[in-house]
Amino acid sequence: MRLAVFASGRGSNFKALVDARRDGRLPEAEFVLCFSDKTNAPVLDIAREAGIETLHFSPKDFASREEYEKAVLKHLEAEKIEGICLAGYMRLVGSTLLEAFPNRILNIHPALLPSFPGLHGQRDALEYGAKVSGCTVHFVDGGVDTGPIVVQRAVPVLDDDTEETLAARIVEQEHQAYPEAVDLLSRGLLRIEGRRVVRLRSAD
Repeated sequence: MRLAVFASGRGSNFKALVDARRDGRLPEAEFVLCFSDKTNAPVLDIAREAGIETLHFSPKDFASREEYEKAVLKHLEAEKIEGICLAGYMRLVGSTLLEAFPNRILNIHPALLPSFPGLHGQRDALEYGAKVSGCTVHFVDGGVDTGPIVVQRAVPVLDDDTEETLAARIVEQEHQAYPEAVDLLSRGLLRIEGRRVVRLRSAD
């Protein structure tokens, strides 16, 4: 499966995916393109070092999100991209990309959805007093972290945790959960039934 990764920052989850591919844990996933909305994002350096094509331009250069996504989609179509992995991509995905890649866009979130969606999952879990947090890989839909859940991993919240210490333990699990989900997607082993994502024993 030819995949593009969208990221805005340092790219630790992207590196985890690249490492998993290199180690043979993603036999059917091919990372063709790394796209960023930030021209100086560190994730682009990771992609270049891995020999993966990079693309970057700012939404500020376009009149609307639709025009921005149409420009991105043009490049994705030229590369015959079949799916998208969001890895710290700090923008909502709009209808242009959602319609082009139905149930083929994955995202990773640092909380156990549906609890604590949005930008500050770790902070929100701490402030709420949650005893368990974690990470969620889910399909992307038109909402904010509302798509069907593919993989979740739990992380206990310790009494002396700060946002930084909790985030550090969660990201360790993210680096395991995301390759697992991408492997299932790329091998055709996921089926959506309502809101449930069912793992298949073999590809349909």
